[in-house]
Amino acid sequence: MNKILLMALLFISYTASAMTLDDVQRSFASQPIVRAKFQQERQISGMAQPLHSSGEVLIAKTKGLWWQQQHPFPMTLVLDDSHMVQVMGSQAPQIITADSNPQMFQFNHLLRALFQADRKVLDENFSHVFTDQGNGKWQLVLTPSTTPLDKLFSTITLQGDKVLNRIELNDLQGDFTEISFSNHRLDPRKLTHEEQQRFAF
Repeated sequence: MNKILLMALLFISYTASAMTLDDVQRSFASQPIVRAKFQQERQISGMAQPLHSSGEVLIAKTKGLWWQQQHPFPMTLVLDDSHMVQVMGSQAPQIITADSNPQMFQFNHLLRALFQADRKVLDENFSHVFTDQGNGKWQLVLTPSTTPLDKLFSTITLQGDKVLNRIELNDLQGDFTEISFSNHRLDPRKLTHEEQQRFAF
């Protein structure tokens, strides 16, 4: 009887402390700015060797997403609610607007939602399975349920703790992309002057 009682207490204790997707969203919502380094590996079907790239990323709720690839060649992407800017090396910026490419901006909206664990956007576009992995770690497997996402990806898997640490993209062509984030910096909680200039196109 004591063993049964002990098991019941342990179960209650576990379920009371188990992390949920809502917990992750609340944690991410308290982070107005996230800075991190990224490493990306892309395995393309039919290619023997994966493609590697690395750089820095900045996510600001009030501005958007700044993605700077530094290796193997410099490339910068800036995404906000109305336009996307791509700069390759010293070339002139290429600007795409929401009106000219609505699908790109649907994906942009989704990408920012992933970084913020936006429950509303996730519920509207995916079926999902959330797993508490213990010690503050979690995994979220997303299966697209809307077009064009369901024509591009079979699954998108997120892993993290207080921050997003990893994204895995399985596309329908058999390609696989893994993006790992490290050296997260949440302070200062406002953009510096130099960071503000990154969004000034």
